[in-house]
Amino acid sequence: MDHVNHLSKDKYLRRIMQEQDIDILVKRKQVYLHLCGSIMSQQLSTKVAAVIYERFLNLYKNRKPTPQMIVETPIETLRGIGLSYAKANYVQNVCRFFIDEKITDARLYKMSNEELIPYLSQIKGVGQWTVEMILMFTLGREDVFALDDLGIQQGIIKLYQLENLDKKALREKMTEVSRKWSPYRTYACRYLWGWKDTTPAVK
Repeated sequence: MDHVNHLSKDKYLRRIMQEQDIDILVKRKQVYLHLCGSIMSQQLSTKVAAVIYERFLNLYKNRKPTPQMIVETPIETLRGIGLSYAKANYVQNVCRFFIDEKITDARLYKMSNEELIPYLSQIKGVGQWTVEMILMFTLGREDVFALDDLGIQQGIIKLYQLENLDKKALREKMTEVSRKWSPYRTYACRYLWGWKDTTPAVK
């Protein structure tokens, strides 16, 4: 696989790649639904987020609600599945935006990462990190680097022994390191996440 050959050139990354088997990225449909799911999962464990998302889908008999169906769902109903008032509103903000802008999956697939991040970040409740996760795991973009992700920061600090850098210097070093990974930075992030989850967290 091209990404494996390319990323293996980094001797630090190569060491943690050998311990993992990562699936190829795929494109997924109904982007708005994945964006809603990403909002729901913020600041929650993977297990709790999965339970809440399942409850969300169970509100709708066809299990794949349209943006209009979600907008028409009472806020209290959304709160009843375990969402905060803010998250319930953010989920509906996403759906209103998709309706108002007449957004289709095909249109989003055609837009570049640089176009999509500011475009979707207009939605109240959607930040750059959320859009980056959508780029990676819904649109299947191979060259996304989540600079502000805590797990990525912790992984790079540990792997490259960067404990003594201040925040600005760390960001600069992370950006420098990630350039070597392009055009497969998404895969590099996934290796770092997987490795971090099997090693002690950085204090």
